[in-house]
Amino acid sequence: MFQSHFPDLPTFVTHLECSYTGERQNADQLASVSAAGKPLLVRYDLKALAGAVSKDDVAARPGGFWRYREFLPVRHAENILSLGEVTTPLIPCPNIAENLLVKDEGILPTGSFKARGLALAVSMAKELGVTRMAIPTNGNAGAAMTAYASRAGIVSYVFCPSDTPDINMRETQLLGAKVVPVDGLINDCGKLVAEDKNGIGWFNAATLREPYRIEGKKTMGLELAEQLGWELPDVIFYPTGGGTGLIGMWKAFAELAAMGWIGDQRPNMVAVQATGCAPIVKAWQDGADHAELWPDAHTIAAGIRVPVAIGDFLILNAVRDSGGYALAAPDDEISAAQAEVAAKDGMLMGPEGATTYAALRHAVADGRVGKFDQVVLFNCGPSLKYPMPPVDRALDRHQPIDYAAIAAA
Repeated sequence: MFQSHFPDLPTFVTHLECSYTGERQNADQLASVSAAGKPLLVRYDLKALAGAVSKDDVAARPGGFWRYREFLPVRHAENILSLGEVTTPLIPCPNIAENLLVKDEGILPTGSFKARGLALAVSMAKELGVTRMAIPTNGNAGAAMTAYASRAGIVSYVFCPSDTPDINMRETQLLGAKVVPVDGLINDCGKLVAEDKNGIGWFNAATLREPYRIEGKKTMGLELAEQLGWELPDVIFYPTGGGTGLIGMWKAFAELAAMGWIGDQRPNMVAVQATGCAPIVKAWQDGADHAELWPDAHTIAAGIRVPVAIGDFLILNAVRDSGGYALAAPDDEISAAQAEVAAKDGMLMGPEGATTYAALRHAVADGRVGKFDQVVLFNCGPSLKYPMPPVDRALDRHQPIDYAAIAAA
């Protein structure tokens, strides 16, 4: 059990802070958004944290994101929910590009990087006495929340667009959630969760509607830095819907720098979307601080089909402060990228992850990524939860067999 490795340790959380106004809130009370309606950020006494744990301490611990215990807000080890998380690998893909690494998040519980954020959100919900949780989702977040909530004895309500991949809905239901398909998009589902018109009293775990999913996603940045010897890559391509992971990694880099664990160098953060749903890309191109609602959102990359994001300004700030940019790729290029990575380097990327490779190809073509730049793509989950191209040929073993035709196919 995780707790046998890490008994109760001092935590270094000082307060919650409005990401927009800087207003402070008590970190030991259940919280949603700030008084200004903006995401709350967890703040730490980083000087004390740096004095309490070293890089060698972290290196000696078992794998998985709970190794960064002091960087996280759970105060009592008994509230930590673990489903066998591992440190996700950085996999070279030398046949498609030099200096390219893919961080493969698909081996986390429930098969996606959503496990990071929801493990923290549900662990903190348990610590703060929550008994019911609800979430709007395009698929993977609902499954992740439900898995950890079931472990905690918390009832789950999951609202998802009715065209969410069937396997996601079945998975989430099997894990114990009350699954509610909705004739609409994820923002429509979010409105239903926020309204709770019958007063069921669930806690809203929607993206950036509570402070702790960022802390879980932050561990991607901590893990990446440790895997690269406490250095950072030149460029990170991140599939961006609600943007929690991009925001979380940027927060992680700032905290590590304040502690003296990394230097001043930062990667260009690239927010990647699909052309059928690209509100962040448009806002970045327009020089805007906020992204407008994207009409008629559609893409095969269901996980990033998010027409409007409450943390839009945080995503845009991280992209601009890093010297990065925002790119979108059409569905046909996403499918082609997915097929190329699979056929050339043996990696099954989900469509969201494949979107980053499609975007990388554009960035290389226009000179924004150079030959010697170290690039990291995030594959947020495997393609196994999505339909794949059919195998449309069969062999009749009772007829003459044309082996040459088989070889040439």
